[in-house]
Order: sequence, then C-alpha cells, then structure tokens
Amino acid sequence: MSTLGKYQRSVSIIGVGCTPFMYTVDKEETNGLTEGELFGYAALKAMEDAGVNPKDVDFYFHGCASPLNGSNYLTPNVQIANWFGMKGKGSIHHSEACCTGYLAIEQAVNAIASGKYDCVLTGAVEFGDSTPSPADNVETPKHPYKRDKMTMEKFLKTTSWLYDRTYTRSLMAGQELIYDDAAEWYVRTRGISPEDMNRTLNAMCVNNRRNASMNPLAIERTTYEQLAEQAGMTLEEYMNSPYNPKMGDFLRAGGLELKCDGAAAVIVCATEKIPEIAKNLKHKPVEVLGIGSAACEATTPHFEVRATEEACRQVYELTGLSGEDLDLFFANDFIITSHLVSAEIAGYLPYGEGWKYICDGRTAWDGDKPINSNGGRTSFGHAHAASGLADMYEACKQMWGECGERQVKKLPKTTMLRGYGGAQNVAAIIVRTMD
Repeated sequence: MSTLGKYQRSVSIIGVGCTPFMYTVDKEETNGLTEGELFGYAALKAMEDAGVNPKDVDFYFHGCASPLNGSNYLTPNVQIANWFGMKGKGSIHHSEACCTGYLAIEQAVNAIASGKYDCVLTGAVEFGDSTPSPADNVETPKHPYKRDKMTMEKFLKTTSWLYDRTYTRSLMAGQELIYDDAAEWYVRTRGISPEDMNRTLNAMCVNNRRNASMNPLAIERTTYEQLAEQAGMTLEEYMNSPYNPKMGDFLRAGGLELKCDGAAAVIVCATEKIPEIAKNLKHKPVEVLGIGSAACEATTPHFEVRATEEACRQVYELTGLSGEDLDLFFANDFIITSHLVSAEIAGYLPYGEGWKYICDGRTAWDGDKPINSNGGRTSFGHAHAASGLADMYEACKQMWGECGERQVKKLPKTTMLRGYGGAQNVAAIIVRTMD
C-alpha cells in the first residue's frame, strides 16, 4: 500500500482532442490512414482546443497498447512528430495495455508537477481492428500504409501476452476464461440472484448504447431498442436471445468491447502558467486533483477488485474526497461488469444497490448518476491505448458544458475516471473544474 504525496504545483488539462472511433479498413475514406495521421489529428485538435501551438508544448507522451501487433514501428513515438509539428522535441513511448490512456495522464501530470516542463501533450493511438499487412507475423516486412482486418481469432491469441507463464505460474489461460470473475464476485458478496445479475448486465449494455447513440464519435449508434424492433422482438426478448448469446455463466456478447481504431490526446499545463501559455483559453481549466494507481497481476484473486480498492483509497486519502463528491464517473468497461463493480468500490453508487440504479436507468447520460456518458467500451468503442484519453475528452467536454443535446443533467464539477487493463493496471483519476 502506498501513500501519495501532494503535487508540487497545480496541474490542469486545458485542451482535448479525439478522432471518431472507427473501423478504418471498412470504409474507402478511412482505409489507409496511418498512426501518424490519427495521433496527429487528435494532437492538433487538443492544441486548437487549448489555444496553443506546437512551439508552446515542451514534450509529448505517446501511448500504444500493443505496438508490435498493431504498429509498423518498434519506437512509434519517434516516427510521428511531423504530423503535429513537434519534430525534434523530446518524447516517450509507453504501453500499459488497455490502461495506457489513463496512465498517459499520470505521466503527463507528474512531468508538469515536478517543474521540469510547463506544458506537455499526452496522446495515444491504436489500431485495434486492423494490423499492418501482411498480418501473418511480426517478422514479415509490412506495407507502409495498407492494413488487414484483425480477426477476433488473431486478437485473442495476443491476450496470452498479458500473462506471465514462467515456471508454470498460475492462470495459464487467456482472457476469455476470466470474463465472469467480477460478476460472480458481485453476486456472491451482494447476495443478489443470477437473474438479477443478468438483468443488470443487459441494462448496462442498453444504457451504454443509448449514450453512444447520441455521440457522433461513437462507433455503434444503433440502440438495442432499434435492434429489437428490427428482429421483431421486445427489448427483453432480444437481450436474452441468440442475438446476445452468453459467453459464460453471466456475461453476454453485448458486454464485450467493440475493438476498433482511434486516437485521443490532451494538453496538460501548469495552472500558474496558463495565462502565459494559453492566453486565449475559452474554457475553465480542469485541475487534476490526484491519481491513485495499483497493479495486481493475474495471480491475485479478484485482481480488478483489489487494485480498484487500492487506487481509490490512495486518491481519496490524498484529496480528502469521497464517492459522494463525484458528479460523473467513467469506467474502462471492456468487460462490462467493470462498470458496476468499480462504481460501487469508488462509492459513486451505494454498496449493494448499484445494480438497481443501473436497471432503473439512473446511470444513463440523462440519469442522476451518469456513468460512461460517451457509451463506454461496448458502444463508444475500444481503441485500446486511446480509450482512457477518449474518456478524459468526454469528461472535459461534459464539465465544460459542450455536449449539446446529450449534456448530462447536472453540470459536472468533479469527475472520476477508473482506468483498467493489462492484467491488470488500474488508475483512479479525479479531476475538478477550476472556479
């Protein structure tokens, strides 16, 4: 267990950028896009949002969850700087699987809080749905821009890279065999029935899709109500039908990520330097109050639960806040049960009652306890490294009141993002709009 020290100076997010999450190879207008173009788009949008130019940015962080799988490069950060005007400036590449985008924020904040830099860019890019062509193995020379569809079979083979098998360490299987850990844990510890958990899992899918249906950047905007109508079924019939098959004891197909391609970036600045660096900033800075972190590799029982508990404990102890202070919550729910479990552990939803809030629709974008207002990993999409920064993009847009007809009911002042990924890294980030 760690005790966090306070930052040496205040650090704020002043600009955000995000591409649409998409299947690039499926459309003529996006087929052939490169990592540099996606990352560069998000980076330039973040700079534009902050009112800064590349010359104002001291350093950049580059995240990619699986560069040897989805990238053409061993050192991807070095290859892309020309796309956003930062050639020659220092940079670091990092990879923490699906938690990359959340820990991208921590690295940037630490760099500013230390006093080394005053303004940095942190971004991430992922081709989660395609791989450099030919896609047979990493050794074969690749086409400079042509990509092949990444099949689910190929993707699942790479999940074995998440687990240490040295000396026959435990958990000798891949991701698909641990889908139900959090669901089983919740049923057992909260005393609800399997039928209630099934309703809750389906409700999370429905709520995520409703949120995404309003979001122009989301990859899937057709609601489950519309899908049910097309199939000639009621919503309940559809969600429990072969259209949404079970993957195990609890989880259904609709509760799994939609892997896709995309990029996101944010500009992080020393709060005291904002008047000097971002003279034309049009919105309030979003201050990063603290970030709790934990990593429990897969031999730890209920590792997502344990790491989330520790990360939340750290950040609440540092900030003096609690779940009652949160107005908006994000969870990296590539296995959708994370949505429920992390919100309860964080105290955003009451212990043992969160499933009721979800089933009653209270966690949808227009409810009083919104979670994943962008649609989450099952509907907004999961461009693995970029997803955490896409959540921060959404958080800031909601906190600035810039989401139009899908703006949550109460303008959020304080938001938590619970990042998760990589068997498993966890981050608990609290941000607050400055007065």
